[in-house]
Amino acid sequence: MVGRRALVTGAGGFLGQWLCRALVRDGWDVTGSSLVGAPASGILSPEDHALVHWRRDDLLDASTVGAAVEASAPDAVFHLAGVAFVPAAERDPMLALDTNVGIAVRLLDAVELRRTAGTIDPVVLVVGSGEQYGRHDASALPLPEEAECRPITPYAASKLAQEVFALAAFRRTGVRVVCTRSFNHSGRGQSADFVVPALVRRVAAALREGRREVPIGNTAVSRDFLHVEDVVRAYLALAADGLPGEVYNVASGRATTIGELAEQVATALDADVTFVPDPGLTRPVDLPHLAGRISRIRDDAGWTPQLSVAEMIRDVVAAGTG
Repeated sequence: MVGRRALVTGAGGFLGQWLCRALVRDGWDVTGSSLVGAPASGILSPEDHALVHWRRDDLLDASTVGAAVEASAPDAVFHLAGVAFVPAAERDPMLALDTNVGIAVRLLDAVELRRTAGTIDPVVLVVGSGEQYGRHDASALPLPEEAECRPITPYAASKLAQEVFALAAFRRTGVRVVCTRSFNHSGRGQSADFVVPALVRRVAAALREGRREVPIGNTAVSRDFLHVEDVVRAYLALAADGLPGEVYNVASGRATTIGELAEQVATALDADVTFVPDPGLTRPVDLPHLAGRISRIRDDAGWTPQLSVAEMIRDVVAAGTG
């Protein structure tokens, strides 16, 4: 049974704030570790924000990681900290490696040290990415966790390496590691660097300016999209009922093309627009399609997504991201 003290790394980020929100509303004592400290209120209400014990931590420093674990004495660690934006990892692969792998290794070492001393024995949820799977035939989708991981970007490679180190720590020391391969997600408060708020912003700008044409990248690419609230529910379910040493897809099981996504954005904004391909918005290396099977997380943790892609888009639109 999972206890009631949580340490969330990367707590100041988009997903971290949503997770902290859910935890404090469920009665958890939450320590939020972030490189920039406490974020501004927005995703978190002022009341929720005040319930989190915020820390400003550089988790690339082992002593800082140890101090965060020591201060929080967690029953569950939700490890979200890392480079989350794929193009950023492509621009600086060493930063992605140092951050996505290095922090996880330091965190697991800190937990192992205190577990051996008998002071804590937390579940450690290590968040990875569906991008780890790389390129597979469309006929193989949705991909099960047994599918071969063939990362093609520095981001995906660093996330796979993080998972390998985390599972090795479980096998070597017994630290209760649960890993995810989390697919695309969005919702209120996400940066316009990401595809859903970026599309909302472009369509909203076209409406304001009286334009019919909206630039877009490769519309044939398909991805598995989730509402951020479903992702948070998955992480809570895995902390409670996920099996240590296992890897779980956090996905919907369905792929949506970027073209279909764009049309849903236009519908949500009641915009009569035409999407026009813009080579500048196309990534030089991109997976043509990606979706994950969810039978393992459904069977072990009782989780299935509850919110649709249309609801995800409506929440981004309603928040005024555009």
